[in-house]
Amino acid sequence: MKSIVKTMGKIVKWIMIAIVVVILLFLIIRAIGRAYYRRTPKGGINESMYVEINGTKQWISIYGEDINNPVLLYLHGGPGSSTSSYDYAFTRQWADVYTVVTWDQRNCGKSYSIEQNNTELTYELLMSDGIEMTKYILEYLEKDKITLLGHSWGTYYGCNLVLNYPEYYEAYIGTGQLVDFDENEIAFKESASEWVGDDAEGLALLSRLNVGDYTGDYFAARNSLMVKYGYDMFADGTDYSLGAAQYFNPYYSLSDYTNYMNAKNTVYDKFLSSKEFNKFSLAGRYEYQVPFFNINGDKDYQTNYLIAQDYFDNIVAPNKKIYIMENTTHGLLESKSKEFSRILHEIAEIINP
Repeated sequence: MKSIVKTMGKIVKWIMIAIVVVILLFLIIRAIGRAYYRRTPKGGINESMYVEINGTKQWISIYGEDINNPVLLYLHGGPGSSTSSYDYAFTRQWADVYTVVTWDQRNCGKSYSIEQNNTELTYELLMSDGIEMTKYILEYLEKDKITLLGHSWGTYYGCNLVLNYPEYYEAYIGTGQLVDFDENEIAFKESASEWVGDDAEGLALLSRLNVGDYTGDYFAARNSLMVKYGYDMFADGTDYSLGAAQYFNPYYSLSDYTNYMNAKNTVYDKFLSSKEFNKFSLAGRYEYQVPFFNINGDKDYQTNYLIAQDYFDNIVAPNKKIYIMENTTHGLLESKSKEFSRILHEIAEIINP
């Protein structure tokens, strides 16, 4: 009996040692990777900070290979869906032609705090955030203008900023372009009806889509339809490892990931079904004072690419061009980051020949 107990004690001991070794290896490898991505390019910039914007601390990162390059501000989607846990993996592919600023908009990602859920989101507040952040970046990086690149909700946000404050922006680039949310959802339901046909499971999901009543159940059914029929954001997979990008993220501590996972953005849930969100609609707003570019996927029904194409055709701008990426859904920044980067380099050459 004593020998069994002794043997079990040794096994437990070695198991504990193995666990400690695995944890240490995990932390050491992560530290090495983070140190690599924290490096500042010679003549460039690699910084992150919190900026005081309208009574809140909002987080940005700044990365570029040449501090003299033009500046591009990337606006993530959602609203409220920060990509800062991994987006450096695709934004740094643009860093040879742009100094790229990524921004966790109020109350999401590294800008999240539970207290902010008491603040109602309005059109005026978000627009004020956008222009105040723009002014801060212009002053901090000593530039006269910046380029905006928005994805999904970020296109709604970016277009409104450019339309209202063109004097601060060199160009607008939209990807996964949203034009009008209600129109988008009507088109989505029509497309989904074609995917579903007479499939009973699909028809049950379709019956839960009541356009205009944007509840949690609505979006759950909508997402299930896209996954079931192969049109979801990551239907194409990714051309880099999201897991590795998060593991080696130079900006995120382990506690940041805990906060990220525990964030409850109920304020954005309410915003999506509010009149304030509808004020961002671009319907009938076609006149831009800055160059206008779009990069959309031809399988993107999350923000309907056909509506975006029609909107683009009506745009009046000093310069405009649209790119359609073939066999590509809404997650083009992750699924085809290299092809996206190639297109963005072409646009950068057009803007700054």
